[in-house]
Amino acid sequence: MTSSAAETHVVDGSPYTEHHVIPSQAGTQVLVVEARDDRGRLGPPAEFTFKVTPPQGATGRWRFDDGAPGSGVTVAKDTATEGIRHDATLYTAGADWSAMARRGEEDRSLWLDGATPAEQTAYAATGEPVLNTKDSFTLSTWVNLTDASSSRTVLSIPGSQAQAFALYYSAADRRWVFSHAVDDSATAAVVRSEAEGTDPTLNVWTHLAAAFDTHGDTDTANDTIQLYVNGRPQGTPVKLAASAASQNATYQPWTATGGLQFGRSVIQGEGGQYFRGLIDESAVWQRSLTPGEIRGEVQLAQDDAPANELVAQWDATTATGTEIAQGTPYPVPAMKLSATGAVLDDAGNGLILDGTSGYAAAQGPVVDESGSFTVSARVRLNGQALAGKPVGYRGQVAGQSSGLESSWALWVVKWADGLYTWQFTRTATDAAGNVTRNAAISPAGDLAEVDTWVDVTGVFDAQEAWKQIDPLDPAQTEQGIGKLHLFIGVSEVLSGPRAGFGAVQQGSGELGIGRGATGGTTGHYFPGDLQQLRVWVGAMTANQVLHQVLPATTP
Repeated sequence: MTSSAAETHVVDGSPYTEHHVIPSQAGTQVLVVEARDDRGRLGPPAEFTFKVTPPQGATGRWRFDDGAPGSGVTVAKDTATEGIRHDATLYTAGADWSAMARRGEEDRSLWLDGATPAEQTAYAATGEPVLNTKDSFTLSTWVNLTDASSSRTVLSIPGSQAQAFALYYSAADRRWVFSHAVDDSATAAVVRSEAEGTDPTLNVWTHLAAAFDTHGDTDTANDTIQLYVNGRPQGTPVKLAASAASQNATYQPWTATGGLQFGRSVIQGEGGQYFRGLIDESAVWQRSLTPGEIRGEVQLAQDDAPANELVAQWDATTATGTEIAQGTPYPVPAMKLSATGAVLDDAGNGLILDGTSGYAAAQGPVVDESGSFTVSARVRLNGQALAGKPVGYRGQVAGQSSGLESSWALWVVKWADGLYTWQFTRTATDAAGNVTRNAAISPAGDLAEVDTWVDVTGVFDAQEAWKQIDPLDPAQTEQGIGKLHLFIGVSEVLSGPRAGFGAVQQGSGELGIGRGATGGTTGHYFPGDLQQLRVWVGAMTANQVLHQVLPATTP
């Protein structure tokens, strides 16, 4: 039996400590056990072969691809295959479908973002309960929040007086929350599992999941709730009984009688906290999913590949004047050119940058960077201008600022005269702007060609596990979730020892072409030309880079 870095379990020392090892795949598995004495010496391994039954699938799944915008379709089909189906009905004039959807082109999502107050009480709901809230369950959904001025409920399961569970954005706490009312009364105490970060980025896709776990027994002292954001558990599981007792309340599991609500809360029969934005790919299970299963759900696999959605595109070959228009339906601004050093070429060569003062910039970010994303630029290095730069020079092709650093960036690096390579980086900083973590990937031997067009694509896979071993001391290892990949054209760069990035970092402010920040200094001007910059939510595979990135840019 194999286990990812995030699922490694160690049994160590005395007295005996029990660890639960949950296989990540069904079928025949082999558990290898080795005894270790007090001096750290391992005994001969023992193998135990056993079979794992496939876990129960989702008992409800709503893809929200049932209608086109303005079609008048008011039913979202439940497409799960386990149990009884519970279709959801869209309510009020403000509920519609959107072409901005998590699975990309031709997909749809639930649109709850009307322009007028009368349209801002829209929601969807099933007619009957979809879960037994006394037993373990999991909720999963993609959201795109557009307004954080008030609390916004994504999913809720109401009783007659209280909500058994609710997944929502709290305006008071400025964070995502998963909550549970300990009984169905108007004065019920509420226990919460909260996101570790505040002020979630607006107008970007974020994955939320929440699990209620009874641990398969009748001891309510073990019952927990856990919130996940983009596949990452937020803190440790919250014990319901202990948290209720701290509020002088008593916790007892109870069964909610209301249907699943998409986009609103229901307390004492009254709707409120209406969601503003998009909801997509919602699902429920009548069991608590493992962290590995939740990461798998975040990948949103289709045809054995993770789904992606183009959320920003700047095509300089069709632009004129002093800005490059943004070409997707998402509310992302145009790139405005600097006063000097940047011009748009009428011959279709795109944006020409002098490598000294030229750049283009827009207000970012365009993705939730704690999740997976892909960025690609079609660029051409100016060999003469780069030859005049000093050894060690780094020019930023494109990147998202985080203040004194670039949260993510594509670079060209001059290692020696005539020796240039492409590079993709991620950098985490603390509140003071000090670097706390960085990761980079670049070719070990392949040189960046000058005066020729090339597509440079960086991928951050927030769900990919990695393990780094110190070659001088193999006992010193580091492991985590989140890894960088780099493609030069169709060729993937071999992953190096610095490609793992387990930090949670969100950029803000300038999203720039042709300049960036590193080491506390803004500049690092790119000497060359750019035809197109695109950003997707989701981590592309090599095959997807070949079929989605390159065809659009091949002359």
